[in-house]
Amino acid sequence: MNEMKMAGFDADPKQEQPLISVRDLHVRFSTPKGPVHAVRGVSFDLGRERLGIVGESGSGKSQTGRALLRLTAGNGRIDADRMMFGGMNLMQANARTMRSIRGSRISMIMQDPKYSLNPVLTVGAQIAESCRKHEKVSRAEAKKRALAMLDTVRIREPEKVYALYPHQVSGGMGQRIMIAMMLITNPEVMIADEPTSALDVTVQMQVLSLLDDMVRERGMGLVLISHDLHLVSSFCDRVLVMYGGRIMETLDAKRLDEARHPYTKGLLNCLPRLDGRHDDLPVLRRDPAWLTEPSDVGGVFDQ
Repeated sequence: MNEMKMAGFDADPKQEQPLISVRDLHVRFSTPKGPVHAVRGVSFDLGRERLGIVGESGSGKSQTGRALLRLTAGNGRIDADRMMFGGMNLMQANARTMRSIRGSRISMIMQDPKYSLNPVLTVGAQIAESCRKHEKVSRAEAKKRALAMLDTVRIREPEKVYALYPHQVSGGMGQRIMIAMMLITNPEVMIADEPTSALDVTVQMQVLSLLDDMVRERGMGLVLISHDLHLVSSFCDRVLVMYGGRIMETLDAKRLDEARHPYTKGLLNCLPRLDGRHDDLPVLRRDPAWLTEPSDVGGVFDQ
């Protein structure tokens, strides 16, 4: 991870025009048991950087990522003061415009991508289809680009893998195939939802190194959604810490150990340590006031 921590950009992403700017984002769901307020007033900017979003299950991380592409389930509703991308307010974009943006200008790697792939189509055909969907190219050209992209994501024997079905590839290879499918359109923003959660440590490092190379070489903005504080602190430039659908704290990843909010401190204290003795497993204590008090310690937004 140390090598990745050294990687970065010469320009400060906060000094550039943000790729995505979100203000007061809310996501609500209607359920048989009543309304669920999954995301509550989230605001942030994304530059050409690696932005991590961390928190427990149910904290609103994935729903925040999906809201950027307006992929919320049918029983959900998205509200925001603004959700800007490339001078366009995504909240006001029609369905046709959003279809042209998804997978083309903003791509998303879903959790456990092997289950996001079509089981009855070869992986190569699916990557080529992604290319043809957003660009007017021939089948031969789409296949050529797909093979080149498989090689870019460090898959050996791309011609052989091109003809395989999703059930015939390993977890790590499935992750790389999904990354290839999302990158073939040269997106400006990549949203990666737990892209390494089902992988062993060695493969995790390979996938993260690949994403890091793509971000630096292509100048993309990356949103990395994860539970893993160690991973995010080593890989990302900035971190948003979420709880109960709200941002508790925003801080530089390299200064995660300087967190001020009690929730972030609690998460850090729950991490196992090899250099210390723990007679009892620490338990995170949650305060209901966190859902109503002013949050975003360390984060300031220009209104």
